[in-house]
Amino acid sequence: MKDTRFARFVVIVNGAVPLALLCWDAYRHQLGANPVNFAIRTTGMMTLILLPLSLLVTPVKKLTGWNWLFPFRRTLGLYAFFYACCHFTLFFGLDQSFDVSRTIGEMVKRPYLVVGSIGLLCLIPLALTSTKNAIKRLGSKRWQALHRLAYVAAVAGVVHYYMLVKADVRQPIAFAVVVTLLLGFRIVDAVRRRAARESKISAA
Repeated sequence: MKDTRFARFVVIVNGAVPLALLCWDAYRHQLGANPVNFAIRTTGMMTLILLPLSLLVTPVKKLTGWNWLFPFRRTLGLYAFFYACCHFTLFFGLDQSFDVSRTIGEMVKRPYLVVGSIGLLCLIPLALTSTKNAIKRLGSKRWQALHRLAYVAAVAGVVHYYMLVKADVRQPIAFAVVVTLLLGFRIVDAVRRRAARESKISAA
């Protein structure tokens, strides 16, 4: 078994760097003409980067046999949830002044906000069940089924971004391609494993 402590430390530190830089630039008043919007966009982008990275761990692990990669999926997933929470909190707190009725009205007018909220809601049970004890309590099969919500969250995030940008959709399309490839791998892998199980049953 590989000693991954240093690698995990590097991942943890690098995951915190964007937020540290954002806070530093905010302190120095260098977030541009619309600092609130810049902060919202930055945290949203970090969510879109980290969530597919967490989903990439499983395909890489399956293709290479590197089981030591598993903890990185949890770390990246938790960071994705953290930045998604920051993204929503900045919108709700700084942009909408913690006004619930105003926020709901804004969501009614702008459906992409609803889609983004669905993605965040999908991440909440995943964050709450990210521990080893949660896996034991739920059982491996139920835990794995629940954590397929990560793909729903990723799709929701991409759609949210696509609906938001309106004009230049190159970046959301790039994210969509990545998420589609990751989802396609999981579907193909599930079909292959099911076929292997049925073959064993028929051969018995």
